[in-house]
Amino acid sequence: MTVLPLNPALPEPPFEQLRTQIARRAADGDLPAGTKLPTVRALAEQLGLAANTVARAYKELEADGVVVTEGRRGTFVAAATGAEASHDVQAAAAELATAARRSGLTLAQTQRLLDAAWAGPQSART
Repeated sequence: MTVLPLNPALPEPPFEQLRTQIARRAADGDLPAGTKLPTVRALAEQLGLAANTVARAYKELEADGVVVTEGRRGTFVAAATGAEASHDVQAAAAELATAARRSGLTLAQTQRLLDAAWAGPQSART
């Protein structure tokens, strides 16, 4: 797996650029389910990053269900579950996650906002 170079001029920190790149490539099918990712150390060396930076990106990708870590076997792109969301919905979800992180919201706070938006005007009637 080749990772594109990260851009130090962007406002997003390197771990977020890496996380976004891998998540986007997995969603687009460029990294199919089952693709083995490089080890943390190997990818850190390839990109000139600290191992902890790559580890953080992998940890967040795992929390998001994009990758799975299987101990000594390594880290793999997760298999898709259920019906795939449309590309537009995936892009909107990525934008929401980015905006929420930039605003300093936690995942729980962001989920509450999404729950309220999902309920829409119906929740005001009850």
